[in-house]
Amino acid sequence: MPFITRITALLILMLGAATAQGQSNKLSPEAEISLITCGPWQGEVYTAFGHTAIRVNDPVNRFDAAYNYGVFDFGQPNFYINYTKGLLLFELGVYNYSDFIYNYSYYNRSVVEQVLNLSPSQKQALFDYLQWNALPENKTYRYDYFFNNCSSKVRDVIVEVLGDSLKFDDSYIKTDYTIRQLTDLYLKQQPWGDLGIDICLGLPMDKHATPYEYMFLPDYLESSFDHATLTLNGKTIPAVKVKQAAYTPVPEEPAKTMIHPWVVFGLLFLIISIITFNDLRRKKLSKWLDLGLFIITGLLGLLLILLWTATDHQAAAKNFNILWALPTNLFVVLIYRQKSAEFLKKYFTIAAIIYTIVLISWFFLPQQLHIFLLPLVGGLLFRAYAITRLL
Repeated sequence: MPFITRITALLILMLGAATAQGQSNKLSPEAEISLITCGPWQGEVYTAFGHTAIRVNDPVNRFDAAYNYGVFDFGQPNFYINYTKGLLLFELGVYNYSDFIYNYSYYNRSVVEQVLNLSPSQKQALFDYLQWNALPENKTYRYDYFFNNCSSKVRDVIVEVLGDSLKFDDSYIKTDYTIRQLTDLYLKQQPWGDLGIDICLGLPMDKHATPYEYMFLPDYLESSFDHATLTLNGKTIPAVKVKQAAYTPVPEEPAKTMIHPWVVFGLLFLIISIITFNDLRRKKLSKWLDLGLFIITGLLGLLLILLWTATDHQAAAKNFNILWALPTNLFVVLIYRQKSAEFLKKYFTIAAIIYTIVLISWFFLPQQLHIFLLPLVGGLLFRAYAITRLL
């Protein structure tokens, strides 16, 4: 988020919070509470999934606020360390609703409002909860990309307040996507972002999501409420009373992406292949290429180990990408000149066998490895083979 945008959002947050605190805690009979779903924006990876908020609109008390669980503070202690370790705290922010909507319409993002079919007592209970949750001592929560984000948090708050009176009908979901596949749906215009996520996040991403877990995505939360019911005074009624577009985006051409990963990795594979065949012909290794390839993949493997073992990022555990991004590559290359040719031949023979197994089993592994990486792993195999032949 650009600096100016962050400052603007902070000022809006302060204004919204002050407005909220200045109002009566008692809602009028004309008050409505809505679920707000904001469409994706491809300007950033994290905005590609959309957003969710809760609107409380009381025209009698002149109160109209958006409760947003997607706020984080760059100034919180150890922000970047906590982000790296998976300990990032998000918080509930209270915005003036018109300012909240303006922020999304400015970026031409759709905004859909679902007015909930609540009784006066349910509205009051939900409003009271939100007011309590917005207090400084209560507003923060431990963020998780897939299991406790700004969308699932809204769901959990509404479920907690309404209890068993709210029922979701899962039958409308006809797919059996994994969490990774659900993520991929929203990153088709951001292939590099999709690739980065697939490299850094491991086997937990390949769990088949339940319909309830689909709701970590705002679009599916919206659809789930479309198919939900409420029980009031023994009667079953739709959970959504009215659904309307608060802002309809203007059609526009998708932004052009930078050079596609297929082009980059395809060219890399071609270059590695040409150099390798030339090395085999002249019987001499291009050691600069091996140093570059195996140091980079070794460093990446070390990063994946750290994400797996030294952070609380649940989705980064059990990462099969470590089968090709071998952390040992880094240490072997660093002691390249200190070890005998026999040792290096044995190591790269084992590495070549691992790369071969990974390539053969690519589409059968429990974790879905990104297809863009196939040329890279093929290139690593070629270089490992050349080293065993030419040392």
